[in-house]
Amino acid sequence: MGVSELEPAVKSEIDCTFAEQRRYAIHLRGSDYRQRLQVLDRFERVFKASYEKLYRAAAADFSKPETEVDVTEILPILSELELVRKRLKRWMKPKSVLPALMVMGTSSKILYEPRGVCLVVSPWNYPFNLTFCPMILAVAAGNTVVIKPSEMTPNMSAVIEEIIKGTFEQKEVAVFQGDSATAGYLTSLPFDHIFFTGSPEVGRHVMAAAAKNLASVTLELGGKSPVIVERSANIEKSADTIVFGKFSNNGQTCIAPDYLYVESSIKEEFVAALKRSILRLYGTTEQLAANPDYCRVVNSRHFIRLQRLLDNAIENGAEVVHGGLHISESRLIEPTLLMGVSDELDIMQEEIFGPLLPLIEYHDLDQVIDDINARPKPLALYVFTAKRAVSEKIIRQTSAGDTCVNQIALHYMHPHLPFGGVNNSGLGKTGGRWGFEAFSHQRSVLEDKFSGTALLYPPYAPRVKGLIKKAMRYLF
Repeated sequence: MGVSELEPAVKSEIDCTFAEQRRYAIHLRGSDYRQRLQVLDRFERVFKASYEKLYRAAAADFSKPETEVDVTEILPILSELELVRKRLKRWMKPKSVLPALMVMGTSSKILYEPRGVCLVVSPWNYPFNLTFCPMILAVAAGNTVVIKPSEMTPNMSAVIEEIIKGTFEQKEVAVFQGDSATAGYLTSLPFDHIFFTGSPEVGRHVMAAAAKNLASVTLELGGKSPVIVERSANIEKSADTIVFGKFSNNGQTCIAPDYLYVESSIKEEFVAALKRSILRLYGTTEQLAANPDYCRVVNSRHFIRLQRLLDNAIENGAEVVHGGLHISESRLIEPTLLMGVSDELDIMQEEIFGPLLPLIEYHDLDQVIDDINARPKPLALYVFTAKRAVSEKIIRQTSAGDTCVNQIALHYMHPHLPFGGVNNSGLGKTGGRWGFEAFSHQRSVLEDKFSGTALLYPPYAPRVKGLIKKAMRYLF
C-alpha cells in the first residue's frame, strides 16, 4: 500500500494532530525540567500499572517469555526514566563557553532547545523498549511526539496505544497504527526530527523522505554484527555469553551476533562448548517446542525468509553442526550452528535476524580484519580474548557502531554510554544524555559586552589594516 492509498479520514486525523502539536510545541519551549518530569511521572504510573498487559501481548505476538520482557523491555524503560529524573535539570542547563581572542569582550553560551514536533517510528522486535525510550527522551527535551508502532506485533502495539492514550493528551504524544502507508504519509510531513529504528533498507527511505523537508534524523539500523573469538578467550564463558546474546528473542535483535570467526586452534573445542551451552540454556531438540523460555519467529513471512537462508546455505555446501529443526505451524526454528559457509551465500550477505549462526574458522587475524572492513560498517562488533593487545588492535583497525570485549550487547544497557550505528548501521546516537541531545537543538548565543569590532569597520584606513595585520602576526 502506498501513501496515496491511505484513507482520507486517517490523513485528516494525522494532519489535525500534527497541526495541534505544532502549536503546542511552541508553548513547550518555555517548559522547565519540573514540568517535563511531571509529564513523565504520569507516563510511569500508567506504564507500571500495565505490566500484565505487556506480558500477555508479548506472549501472544511471538511467545516472548516474561523474564525476557522484564530484562529487555521493562528494565531499559525504567532505567531511562530514572536517569532522566536524576539528570534532566543538568542536561537542560545552558552551557557556558570560554572566551576566545577573536571575540574578546563578548559572552557566549549554548542553549538546549526543543526541536519541536518529533516522529518516532518503532520496530517489532522490542516494541515497548524501542517505542517508549525514545519517546521519554523526546518529552524530556521538551518536544511533542507522534508514534508509529509496528503492525507486525499487533497485540504489543495495541498496548502501546492504550498506555499512550491513558497518559497523554493528543497534543502531547499521539499514536497512529497502520502499515507502510501510514508510515509513508507520516514521514512525508515536515517533522522537526524523525527517530527511526529498523532495517538499513527502510532507513534509506525514511532519510530520503526527511530530506525533502530538511528534517533531522536519528536512524537506529542494523547490519551484520561479527564476533571474533581468539584462542586466548575463556571458552566456556565465551560460549555461554554468545549463545545467550544470539538466541535471546530468537535472534531477532539488531545487535545480536550475525556471524562468528573462531581461531582454528580452538575451533573444535569452542564448537563443542557452543553446543553444550545451547543444550544447557534451551534444552534438546525434543524439549525445545515445550520450552517457555524460547521465543518464536515473529510471523510466517520472516519464518519463510529464515528457512530460505538455511536451505540456500545447505544446498551450497554448508554443514549444520547443531540444530536445523524448523516447524512452520509454530514458527519455531531451533538454535542452529553452521560451518562451511562461503561469503557468496545469502546467509552471509543478508542480515539474518534469527536463530542461525554461521561459524567461520580463521588462521590469520589480519585477514579477518580485512574481511570485516570489506563489508558495510556493523552496528556492533564483538571480541572475545584475554589479550588486551588483540582487542585494541581489532578496535583500532575496524569501524563499528559500538563494541563489547568479552560480552554481547551489554553496552546497550549501560546508561552512560551512547548507542548507535555508523553509516549503513545507523546515523546518530541515543540513550541518556545523547538521546536528549538528539531531540534538542543546540543553539549558540553570543552577547556583546565591550568587544572592539567597531575598530574594524570600513573605510579600511591604514590604521585598521595595521591592526588586522598585527593580530594575524602576533595572535596566531
